[in-house]
Amino acid sequence: MAGGRRGEALVGAGLAALLCALHVQAACPDATVTQELLKDGFHRDLLVTVELGAAGEDAGGCVVTARIRLPSGIYVDPYELASLQQHNVTKAVLIPDAVDVEAPEYLATDLLVLLYMEPDPRCSRCFRAVLPVHGRYHRPADGSEEALVVLKSPEVLLCCCHNQFAECGKPAEVEAPCLGKNIGPCRWHSLTHKLAHEELILQVPVGLRQHSSLVCVVTLLSTALCATLILAAVCKYGHF
Repeated sequence: MAGGRRGEALVGAGLAALLCALHVQAACPDATVTQELLKDGFHRDLLVTVELGAAGEDAGGCVVTARIRLPSGIYVDPYELASLQQHNVTKAVLIPDAVDVEAPEYLATDLLVLLYMEPDPRCSRCFRAVLPVHGRYHRPADGSEEALVVLKSPEVLLCCCHNQFAECGKPAEVEAPCLGKNIGPCRWHSLTHKLAHEELILQVPVGLRQHSSLVCVVTLLSTALCATLILAAVCKYGHF
């Protein structure tokens, strides 16, 4: 008799835990992610927008970030980012934090960016952030004057320490602080998100391989001419 009651209690506790978990997951907001490249040329601004679902109305106090993986053809200047963070313009964490800004695309590696989103005053469930990015030099191409750099859609991470969204989504292995919230790393969770666009394509200007000889000749002649002019000026105006 006692064993039967104990079994019923265990089943009841299991059902309660399952219902609680289902309730938490049902209350978790989903997200729609949009990214857009602003400006032209090598130096661009990446605008990332996150819109939470209807459940996100109660996400006040949460920190929303976009985990962006930049391919080797594009990078973030850590010195520029540090300056922007000092003026509270853009908040982000680079992984790794040391970036070779002079390396060409074929010698560079991928870069992981954790971009902190700011609430959009025009939308209670919307967050946005702008990240300055720069294209790297590519190898000369055979037929096209542009190289294509593909940006995958970012992952949306949520950190909520004091409300019903604290356990939303899958735990994400990210060690980064909630800016201004606490000193240590947050417990980040990855949200289920819909993509407005599967990927974004950056077109980077490149040289043509068939122009290599012409470029070498023009560079050599320009160097020789400049060296001659400098030498002539030294001989004319120098004091020996």
